[in-house]
Amino acid sequence: MSVIECDKVSIRYMTGDFKAIGLKEYIIRRLKGNYHVKEFWADKDISFKLEKGDMLGIIGSNGAGKSTLLKAVTGIMIPTSGSLKTKGHIAALLELASGFDGDMTVRENTYLRGALLGYTRQFLNEKYDEIISFAELEEFQDYEFKQLSSGMKSRLAFSIACLVNPDIIILDEVLSVGDGAFKKKSGDKMKQILDSGVTGLLVSHSISQVRDLCNKILWLDHGKQVAFTDDVEHYCDAYEEFLMTKKLPKSQADIDKLAQGWQKRQEEERRKKEEAKAKKS
Repeated sequence: MSVIECDKVSIRYMTGDFKAIGLKEYIIRRLKGNYHVKEFWADKDISFKLEKGDMLGIIGSNGAGKSTLLKAVTGIMIPTSGSLKTKGHIAALLELASGFDGDMTVRENTYLRGALLGYTRQFLNEKYDEIISFAELEEFQDYEFKQLSSGMKSRLAFSIACLVNPDIIILDEVLSVGDGAFKKKSGDKMKQILDSGVTGLLVSHSISQVRDLCNKILWLDHGKQVAFTDDVEHYCDAYEEFLMTKKLPKSQADIDKLAQGWQKRQEEERRKKEEAKAKKS
């Protein structure tokens, strides 16, 4: 049975100048037929299904409609058309640095953020040392939150968020926090969570993360669905070549051609590295 069913979901934004011109001018323009509203479709006819334990990587350039789709899955936005069904508790890690007080200490913010997420004080007392250790902030517990670097703030937020035990977890660029070592650690932690049978959606510009964590791919471009597939490696190859060439595929043959192009690039790079290594030796 599907945990998430997305059937021809479309999401439309409508923009006008009502707020800028005021009520009186709005009425006058409407009466004169001089008031215009623009429509923008952030997502158009998106369809996919996920079973328990699936991890979907949503890929696409900026403006593809990825984050808007995640907001619809979480229930923050209601689709303009189509249907979207989810089963179970959803945990969304969308904006890690939000929900903190800059004048409060790291310790105080840990309890504050935990309370906002619904954790009891007793639970936080038991997990506090684990949270701080994972975030690598042992020496900064009594610092004001505003004194931390952006990386430190994100590490703390990610560490607290990892305490959740949802049926569906939604991740929007949250595995890119911290330095290289912490990225690996956060990725390992997320694998541990996913191995428990959680269904996930991941938006990431790191295709290596998508390759490593996901068993299905949803490729979006300017709100339109390019592909939904479980052939992760092949389509990641095609997408990486698309980023180089900017040639959007329109058929399976185009996908295959892009994937082959990327594989050739990789082979050429390996050959050059081997030749350079041979010259040094």
